[in-house]
Amino acid sequence: MGVTVFTDEVTGPIPAARIFKAILDSHNLLPKLIPDKIKSIEVQGDGGPGSIKQINLAEDAPFKFVKHRIDVLDKENFMCKYTLIEGGIIGEKIEKIVEMIKFEASPNGGSICKITSEFHTIGDFQLKEEDVKIGKEMALKTSKVVEAYLLENLNAYA
Repeated sequence: MGVTVFTDEVTGPIPAARIFKAILDSHNLLPKLIPDKIKSIEVQGDGGPGSIKQINLAEDAPFKFVKHRIDVLDKENFMCKYTLIEGGIIGEKIEKIVEMIKFEASPNGGSICKITSEFHTIGDFQLKEEDVKIGKEMALKTSKVVEAYLLENLNAYA
């Protein structure tokens, strides 16, 4: 088993506290904003550490669902850590994916999102950055849709 770590940093116009509130409510927000990609999100638990979220994807997606467990939720510091435990690319070559997302204030009033992704591989499988490119692109597109919604709806998650 090996671990491959990728880090990324994305800036945006939405303040850290507001975008984090939207992320906490993603189980309600994302199926409304991108129903062509996400059919529904089921939450088992109270949404805090130990809770399981199952994201049910649209019919034309390469897989039916992904399931992740929330490991850490720090609302004061706008940070969450979760583990992708089932569905998607989990299985033959990848045991799990651990993601940590932290939002910080940026000098212009927006936010900086810092992402750390740990891919825990099975056996001697070597993960390359191009292997995770599609997932990163999907996440970036989703964040842009959420940003656009928050810019158009100034009272949402304020």
